Amino acid sequence: MLQPSKITPQDLGEELAKIIPGKDPELSVTIKRIPVSQMDLSGRIIPVCEPTLGGREAEYLVDCVESNWISSAGKYIPAFEEKFAAECGCAYGVACLNGTIALHLALAALGLEAGDEVILPAFTMIATINAVTYTGATPILIDSEPATWNMDVQQLADKITPKTKVIMPVHTYGHPVDMDPLMELAERHNIFVLEDAAESHGAEYKNRRTGGLGHAGSFSFYANKIITTGEGGMITTNNPEFAALTENLRDHAFSEERHFWHKYVGFNYRMTNLQAAVGLAQVEQLPQFIESRRANAALYTRLLREIHGIITPPEASWVKNVFWMYGILVQDEFGMTRDQLRAFLAMHGIETRTFFIPMHVQPIYYEKFKGQRYPVAEMLCQRGFYLPSASSLTELQIRYVVDMVQQAHVESMKK
Repeated sequence: MLQPSKITPQDLGEELAKIIPGKDPELSVTIKRIPVSQMDLSGRIIPVCEPTLGGREAEYLVDCVESNWISSAGKYIPAFEEKFAAECGCAYGVACLNGTIALHLALAALGLEAGDEVILPAFTMIATINAVTYTGATPILIDSEPATWNMDVQQLADKITPKTKVIMPVHTYGHPVDMDPLMELAERHNIFVLEDAAESHGAEYKNRRTGGLGHAGSFSFYANKIITTGEGGMITTNNPEFAALTENLRDHAFSEERHFWHKYVGFNYRMTNLQAAVGLAQVEQLPQFIESRRANAALYTRLLREIHGIITPPEASWVKNVFWMYGILVQDEFGMTRDQLRAFLAMHGIETRTFFIPMHVQPIYYEKFKGQRYPVAEMLCQRGFYLPSASSLTELQIRYVVDMVQQAHVESMKK
């Protein structure tokens, strides 16, 4: 039977142990100190994120059921693939079961094996590094840059070796990576670039959409993503051979010559027509979702900038951030730690989530990266968390959240 890693935060040493967040605080609906203007929120919990299902999702799902096309064939799969790929500026989309599978499927199509190296950020969700591990290749970590919280492209050249086969930039929380210098470096060394764009539906880098900036992109459609299929993922690309191979591999690698004739080790990674029906309805609403996320972020930023000790999320001049999650950093001047502020907000019905824990301190990968340090990733982990971020947030909810952050700051200054 599989045994878990026995590494604990204390095993990391005092300096690294202090960056590991505590357990999520318990949410309460016993809300106190509510301004009169916010009284209608009393007794309600504001979730950190939830899907917005206000389009033709039900209509398309009923059509699937009534037509009896509910499995991995049906008209909604190619329709969803085509429309989403077009949103990314790509000719091809390959839908699959989830975002992690999209990453693995893309890497598997490249034929990665033991001895190959894949460069990825230390600060990311664990699915990114797990997908590399599934192939047997070696993950190579790189730190983030403080300005964007993304992979530090300036450090890339020093990480490349003759074994480097793939670079995997992650567009963190909806802010695109600085892709032009990354692509120039990759082309010079003949390295494949696979964007982990799971968090960046509709985000733009110099007026070009993520998912179409590298050689291929990978997306997640989990329920908390900007558009969702419940679970789901997609590979986007402009390379017809790569698209055809990933499409073949996701379906057991059946041969066109005859059925039950297989030339590759394939996978059962297919998306269902039901999921794609929801996805098509969602991608039809993508412009509105992006507009809502950006408007919500602008309001959050305008209000939070008045609070000492809070750093709001970045947006470089050359990108359009879609603010998948609205993340903030809590500085010492705020008067509370990040975890103390989260506990205060939870007492007032506001759900939050900490930033990612870096890969080099994950229990399962600790021995592999033991002794390595990534200071920016560690700082982001220690100080960062995100506030409620759904596309459906109201101005009243955002103002309430900010009021509670301000209240926490005021109370901390009295101590």
